[in-house]
Amino acid sequence: MCQLLGMNCNVPTDICFSFDGFSKRGGETGDHRDGFGIAFFEDKGVKLFLDSKPTIDSPIAEYIKTHPIHSLNVIAHIRKATQGKITLENCHPFIRQMWKKNWIFAHNGNLEHLVPTSNGYYSAIGDTDSETAFCDMLNRLYGEFGNQEPPIEILARKIRNISHEISTFGSFNYLLSNGEFLFCHCSTKLTYIVRQAPFSNAHLIDEDITVDFSLVTTSQDRVAVIATEPLTDNEIWTDIHPGELLIFNQGQPFPARY
Repeated sequence: MCQLLGMNCNVPTDICFSFDGFSKRGGETGDHRDGFGIAFFEDKGVKLFLDSKPTIDSPIAEYIKTHPIHSLNVIAHIRKATQGKITLENCHPFIRQMWKKNWIFAHNGNLEHLVPTSNGYYSAIGDTDSETAFCDMLNRLYGEFGNQEPPIEILARKIRNISHEISTFGSFNYLLSNGEFLFCHCSTKLTYIVRQAPFSNAHLIDEDITVDFSLVTTSQDRVAVIATEPLTDNEIWTDIHPGELLIFNQGQPFPARY
């Protein structure tokens, strides 16, 4: 299965520390060698980096680790192919525009015999089940709400219902963001941590690196990190329950769970 990494913050933050450990899973501490991608929101814009090479062999991954990019919402993905060729167009995250916003999506799992329930404007460029599911979600959302984006509570319930239906085809762990909210759906495995004052040390599992966050943050900072598996071994990570849609905003879980 693939590996997911997401970050949602209340102030623009770089993801270098988490990505350093995460990237090792792309061929060194893990066998996910079929490409990777990472997307950073900057206001309404997005910086998207993709490579069909494994992260341990990719100069693009090395660039990300050494050039801090500050963002409120980040989604990264390391691919282990189940469906689709090992090509750039099949690398996650995928990006589309809806309601005058960029929407970014990355998926971990396998959706056997997925049949989209609606036809519409959005269609897959590559040949993965993941991109097909993403486009189906957007077509169904646009079909329900038209040109007017609904309030977050209504939108979340619709996304939850669509996610449950798509999950009947297999495993559907994903991260989805419109630059304001980070939607995290767990089908089998997804975990998170919220870092806030008082900050302390964090030590990576996949590499012997420790960071003292108290030296690089303010007392008002708050950062949520979401991953397929915990990235550190000296912090307490919280599992998202299978079947649950958890939404993050401003570096913390949105008040309601879906």
